Amino acid sequence: MEQLIALIQHYGLGLVFLNVLALQAGAPLPAYPTLIVAGALLTGGMHGLAALVATGAVAAVIADTGWYLAGRRYGTRVLKLLCRVSLSPDSCVRQTENMFMRFGPASMMFAKFVPGFASVSTAMAGATRLPYGKFLFFDLIGAMAWVGVGVGLGYLFRGAIGELLDTLKSLGKWGSILLVCAFALWIARKWWQRRLFVKQLRMDRVTVDELRHMIAHEKVGTILDVRSPLLQEASGRIPGARTVDMTKIAEGVDGLATEGEVVVYCACPNEASAVKVAQKLKELGFKRVRPLHGGIDAWIAAGHDIER
Repeated sequence: MEQLIALIQHYGLGLVFLNVLALQAGAPLPAYPTLIVAGALLTGGMHGLAALVATGAVAAVIADTGWYLAGRRYGTRVLKLLCRVSLSPDSCVRQTENMFMRFGPASMMFAKFVPGFASVSTAMAGATRLPYGKFLFFDLIGAMAWVGVGVGLGYLFRGAIGELLDTLKSLGKWGSILLVCAFALWIARKWWQRRLFVKQLRMDRVTVDELRHMIAHEKVGTILDVRSPLLQEASGRIPGARTVDMTKIAEGVDGLATEGEVVVYCACPNEASAVKVAQKLKELGFKRVRPLHGGIDAWIAAGHDIER
């Protein structure tokens, strides 16, 4: 434990840079403990705190720029990748779409305070072709605010944090073991939440080839697109699909026959949004509802027509 504290005191800026960079790049490594401890231990007054905030903000912007460029090049596929590897089950693309649609680029100013939203929002900015200058402006403000809060908390409560670190130091190796166990429990909790989330999504799917065959032989009653208008504009939609707002599902399907085959698709990993809508439609009395396996990305990858 003494070695760890000495490491933070001597290489605090470097550790903050690497930790924030890794977190924003997608690694499940919480950065706030490092920011708080660094804010409490590092000396240098306001100049030292400013350097700490600047270092963390630069690291965040570097990682965010990487996701922005990836989103600009690969579109919504990057969003699905981010949600698939995230430990937070609430980081599905749909949540990001809603926040981005509501607040626009300004959402990046508070994105890092929302679990599972930070990296996905930067990739969304790239996928929707937001100009890099505007992206950089809002992202930098958000990064400085997020890092500043962590560092500020450490500085304000440096007395209490110092006492806690002294206690851990007195425990010797057991203090280090305690920290490792706490981190392991955090990872395990996130993994278990994700496992339960995926378990809820079990439902019979329709494949892209099946849907194409059903359309050709007029065997599908309705195709529902539950993505936001933002992503529909960016990647197009399946011909004949009907847009449904997930917050107003009953209104969106008003007048539709409940007996025919209904196919629902989205752009989320595990077809999360599509499954949720399908489950709601069954509660509303629809007899045969299936999500599209792979969503819009699978349809486009198969080379089928889209409409814009």
